[in-house]
Amino acid sequence: MQIAIREISPPEARDRHAAGATLIDVREQVEWDAGHIADALFIPQGILLDQIEAAVPDKGTEIVLYCRSGARSGRMTAALQQAGYTDVTNMAGGILAWEANSLPIEAPAALTPAQQSRYSRHLLIPEVGTAGQVKLLESKVLLVGAGGLGSPSALYLAAAGVGTLGIVDFDVVEASNLQRQVIHSTERLGVKKVDSARQSIEALNPDVKVVTYDEMLLADNVARLIDGYDVILDGTDTFETRYLLNDAAVAAGIPVVHASVFRFEGQLTTFVPYVGPCYRCLYPTPPPPELAPGCSVAGVLGVVPGIMGLLQANEVLKLLLGIGEPLIGRLLLFDALDGAFSEVRLERDPNCPTCSDEARAARERGTWVAPPVFGADQPFALSGPVGGSLGGALGGPAR
Repeated sequence: MQIAIREISPPEARDRHAAGATLIDVREQVEWDAGHIADALFIPQGILLDQIEAAVPDKGTEIVLYCRSGARSGRMTAALQQAGYTDVTNMAGGILAWEANSLPIEAPAALTPAQQSRYSRHLLIPEVGTAGQVKLLESKVLLVGAGGLGSPSALYLAAAGVGTLGIVDFDVVEASNLQRQVIHSTERLGVKKVDSARQSIEALNPDVKVVTYDEMLLADNVARLIDGYDVILDGTDTFETRYLLNDAAVAAGIPVVHASVFRFEGQLTTFVPYVGPCYRCLYPTPPPPELAPGCSVAGVLGVVPGIMGLLQANEVLKLLLGIGEPLIGRLLLFDALDGAFSEVRLERDPNCPTCSDEARAARERGTWVAPPVFGADQPFALSGPVGGSLGGALGGPAR
């Protein structure tokens, strides 16, 4: 039985899309890059049937398809109807008719031929595509620490084409670093970590601008260091630095992707100011040193910071591209010995001295005073939503 294909004009397609219909472009990547309708989904016809359920899970959703002239989208309209979608329409005449009706086309994002080749696997993903890749190239990410977490994160963010990577670290490369800090190498022993990291990143991807800060993050420079960055990746190794970074990031409205490791275990979460909890909500006070020894005392399996650092990079890319579900209000726990992940829900502390409504109002009035970084002799209290079962160790030094 032949399936009847409904068609509508471009102006009607515009109106239906504005009213909530899902508009899908089924052309190929090169056509999409040349210009497309704003806010349309890009799913080429060759993969439409494989990806439509993920993109549009409700088969009763109103869908309008378009291509160049209407032929391909007409065939895919019939295919979606056969797949069980009940409200699918083809835009007659395709994008050519859309332009003929003087309707707007979103200006194509610009990538050089070399960039199109380098990032070709990103360009094939509808959630990234050319527009997303351009967004990455225009983004700025600050990595605080070029150690066990910062090393893999920096390499993969550079490979992904994040245009500017700032790196804060005051240390030099030591032999004991090389078991896990993969951005450095044996021939760079004694070299400043920021310079070693810059060499590796520039060798990997010349598109990336590396800004180095060969200094310790302190109360009097943290605001300057984080200024202008879109996302901060926390690879720090002391509680004092984490609290300073957290308070400054909340004040500046910059998301922080946090991770830490201990022997065979790791934890990861994303702090977005005023959307979810901050680091002080999670850890109101730090544990004493004996409950959270650093890697130089307790040791760490080298792959664990690698795994957690790559998960941090993944969170950063999600935030920059505006895709997926970031780990806001969720603490991801990893156990390397079991090969298992678990998750704990987190809530904002209504009395948090940094991100509560009262603290926010005080900051807007200009009367907010930064809370002290509690000394290690203070009792350790893990915030209520997490509970005491996690202990203090996972909050410890991560490098």
